[in-house]
Amino acid sequence: MRAISKTVEAPKKRIKEFKFVPRIINPVKCDYALIFSANKEVHRAREVLTQNMPWLKVKIFSNPLYVSEFKTDRAAVYIFDDAALSFVDTEKIRQYNKDAVIVLLSSDELIHCSPPAVAKEQVPYSQKADLIFAIDQDELSPHKIITSAVRCAEDMLNIEKYSRARRFIFLIVDDEPRWYSQFLPVLYDIVGQRADVKVTRTFEESLEFLFGVRNEKEIPEQRFRSTGRGDDVICVITDMFFPKGDDLNCDAGRDLFRLLNKYYPRIPLMIASKAKEGYDLKNFAFIMPKGDSGSLQTLRGYIHDFTGMGDFFIRSKTGKVIHRIRNIYQLYNILLKADEDSEQGRELRELLEYYGRKDFFSTWLYMHGFRELGDKLRPRQDTGRRMVTTLKRNIKREILRMRCTPLQIDGKKVCNLNDLLNMFRTIEPEKIQQYSDNDIFSLWFDRKGYTELAEEFRPIHGSGPELIDTLKKCVEKWIHKYEKEPIV
Repeated sequence: MRAISKTVEAPKKRIKEFKFVPRIINPVKCDYALIFSANKEVHRAREVLTQNMPWLKVKIFSNPLYVSEFKTDRAAVYIFDDAALSFVDTEKIRQYNKDAVIVLLSSDELIHCSPPAVAKEQVPYSQKADLIFAIDQDELSPHKIITSAVRCAEDMLNIEKYSRARRFIFLIVDDEPRWYSQFLPVLYDIVGQRADVKVTRTFEESLEFLFGVRNEKEIPEQRFRSTGRGDDVICVITDMFFPKGDDLNCDAGRDLFRLLNKYYPRIPLMIASKAKEGYDLKNFAFIMPKGDSGSLQTLRGYIHDFTGMGDFFIRSKTGKVIHRIRNIYQLYNILLKADEDSEQGRELRELLEYYGRKDFFSTWLYMHGFRELGDKLRPRQDTGRRMVTTLKRNIKREILRMRCTPLQIDGKKVCNLNDLLNMFRTIEPEKIQQYSDNDIFSLWFDRKGYTELAEEFRPIHGSGPELIDTLKKCVEKWIHKYEKEPIV
């Protein structure tokens, strides 16, 4: 008989896996986009909506009675032009639909460049809309504007009615629809599903959103963070002149800046204005001459560099970029340098202290998928080596954790890019669409350190075989790039 071996192979130690929990900014999505308009270009823009927001059911109405009588228990955005809004019963719409947002796509020049009070007096139907956007036959054509209008309506609904959890919000302050109608397509293209946008058009609206009051004397000094949504704001883009009280053309921007610098000095401020008064505040804010050639590209660059959306830039005291950090691995390596017992390490620690005071670390981590880590680091006010040690320890733990955090799709585990590519080759399109709709792929890529791939994935939406084909080609391209230039 063959002898039985007494040597027993030790069982392999099972590696603990962590569950990947995606961060969904808008828990409620608009299910319907209901269009009633005589403008044929608005009708044609439905194709853009279907492509960019494939979860939407788009309906076009030809009778004001039918659109006023439409009932749904789902979130819906109603899109009207100037003529159509005059005919519909918006009170009935709101009565029948608890989650309805009324959007006006206006071709009226007066509405384009007027504060709310003037538009309300001169064009009474404009007050029936929750949100107003400017359209024309040129740079503000409906197909360029309509996706941003619907997304802004969805953001408004979620900010005001759903989820009190910490959010990430861009606050746009401008009383003229023509200007923020230009900003928003650029802004949404950058942020994807990582942040929301809130539009306010008066000083009082801005104050109420930030602090929960309409008079600055009522701001509670000790608990201002808990009364408004200012703590959720990651950037303010504002005009200098917008209504304050009965003054329709006052320098309200200066007062808003004064309050933000007092209560929320961490928030990056951007002045979208050519006014001289704006340049007087250049030490406190970034100036973007509104309407100038290249201004939208300037906006794009600022958002990438200063709101945590893009790379993490470390600048010298003179403003020169000395380190450009693309992913969490590179951030960890910079912290190792800052921990060195050298003159270079000391200087780097001093620079990093400034970024810590301004919440740059936590904001960047939030925007790149590390919400829990951002929440943990944000309340701390460590300095020097203690700050570096805290950051280094927590970031290293997150890096190790993500190596054991697969993406679960249709009951299967995706641990790396090759796994994902293989899955794309076999899976049915309907099983992955929600991952694209909610930026879940991009969020997982960011946490893995594939930030460039996350950026390229973020604006990709669609459905069916075309969606899978686009995603597959994108992953194939970046697999080859990361093989040549590993992220670690």
